[in-house]
Amino acid sequence: MPGTSPVEDDDLRTLVAISLLSGGMNTLPARYAKDTLAETPPSRWLETIAGLMWKRGGHRVDAMREARDAAGPALRRAEAVGAVPLSSLGSEYPVYLREIVDPPVVLWVRGAAAVLERPAVAIVGSRDAMTSSLLVARQLARGLVDAGLTVVSGLARGVDTAAHEGALEAGGMTVAVLGSGLGHIYPKVNRGLAELIAQTGAVISELPPDAPPRGRHFPLRNRIISGLSRGTVVVEASDRSGSLSTARQALDQGRCVMAVPGGTLAGRHRGCHGLLKEGARLVESVDDVLDELNWPHRAAADAADSLNHLQLSDLEANMAKGEAYSVDQLAGVTGRSVPELLTDLSLLELSGRVLRTTGGQFVRIAGPERVPGTWASRSGAGEK
Repeated sequence: MPGTSPVEDDDLRTLVAISLLSGGMNTLPARYAKDTLAETPPSRWLETIAGLMWKRGGHRVDAMREARDAAGPALRRAEAVGAVPLSSLGSEYPVYLREIVDPPVVLWVRGAAAVLERPAVAIVGSRDAMTSSLLVARQLARGLVDAGLTVVSGLARGVDTAAHEGALEAGGMTVAVLGSGLGHIYPKVNRGLAELIAQTGAVISELPPDAPPRGRHFPLRNRIISGLSRGTVVVEASDRSGSLSTARQALDQGRCVMAVPGGTLAGRHRGCHGLLKEGARLVESVDDVLDELNWPHRAAADAADSLNHLQLSDLEANMAKGEAYSVDQLAGVTGRSVPELLTDLSLLELSGRVLRTTGGQFVRIAGPERVPGTWASRSGAGEK
């Protein structure tokens, strides 16, 4: 399939129409397009693909007319939301994604399309993840960015959000792959995050801009998450987690699959443990990911070393790394007032040394594991 020359405007409109033939999900025609468009004149592309999808003439003609009629509005809507379409026949289409069996015929991109060419790692996991798993996802994203990699995820709540935020906090680039059109950011709570991602990275979808989120969209978008990435890391996934779909797609695409282990009592990590039994790489730190990818360690190691040698404040000295604390709990062990603690915690959060959880608790994410002589180390809080 050619990919070295730009696609003319008329041809792009035809490709957008092709991408709309299956109701806005352009997976099915992509399978045909990969083998047929290169051998067919552009004037016959739509007719050829529609003929392969539907044998009955009446259905085919109706579908072609509807797709042609919808292509123009889709392009205008994309322009309105600041998105551009990348054709799988064009030179700007991500090379790594082009290699998979079923790349989207058209990829809608808001942000910097060039980011999609950078080496990347996907981080996916539970939408209802434990605080410890969110911390792991955040730290992995930070470490990957420090090592010069881009972080790819799905903008969902939980692990996806933590991965995107970790990458941004480290000053790196991240890519969010949606299960809706770029005019319908989902979930709504992450609209602000999507705006931040688009400033330095990219928010993308194979769906036309006005497509709403649908359950069937998300398993299909997972092949794009893994397809853009050299490897996929799964953080906290039950045995029915949608994240396992991304892992399976990565395996089918010949990409690396990695998983973070966890506790066995609640079943929250059963999907990860299943992947590990099947041969996925066990991930305890970003070094494991870099080893699996045969990627240089220096930048990530230097960043980790700087975190582990921070001079701790008195407040941090009472917080075991990785453990969550309420303000009232910290007030009780430090003897300080809640307003004073909130001021210091906010400063530590801005500096990236403390993370505020969705439940309003605080987790220290920098510095040595234990601080001798403090309440945290005496109580055994956070010890493994």
